[in-house]
Amino acid sequence: MVLIVNTTSDTSVTDELKKSLENRAAETEFIEAAPLKISHCIGCNHCWLKTPGECAIKDDYEIILKRIIHAEQLWVISDTALGFIDYKGKNIFDRIIPIMTMYLTFVGDQMRHVPRYEQKTDMGLIILGEADKDYLKRWIERAALNMGSRSLGVFERNELKEAVSCM
Repeated sequence: MVLIVNTTSDTSVTDELKKSLENRAAETEFIEAAPLKISHCIGCNHCWLKTPGECAIKDDYEIILKRIIHAEQLWVISDTALGFIDYKGKNIFDRIIPIMTMYLTFVGDQMRHVPRYEQKTDMGLIILGEADKDYLKRWIERAALNMGSRSLGVFERNELKEAVSCM
């Protein structure tokens, strides 16, 4: 399953993606997250220690996290701020941590969290606005690597066809 989470108020992006993906065999789920209440990670570690795999913050993100666990791909559509993704997009990535355990292992010469689940979710990013795209590419590659998955890339609004080809 491909999960596409739009954190922006621009629903025309998801409309265009739906149209481009309507004849694809893979199941695709869209979540319009702009109106949802999604708090930032507070670093309490409850998801590791007290409620393994479950975030202590009870908000609308629970729905998204349950979908991410089963998704083959996660695509986040985000506005930008200060050359990076905005806080709404960043919250989606930061709150993924419950799918990892607190245990660490070496992968090559680098430390990685041990995944909680067998399913590895590849990650892609679609940005609306100006940002340092090279930096974002390196950032999402590192985020995906830490999750034991792979980066699907970073695409701007005018590159939706390229993003669809990766889905």
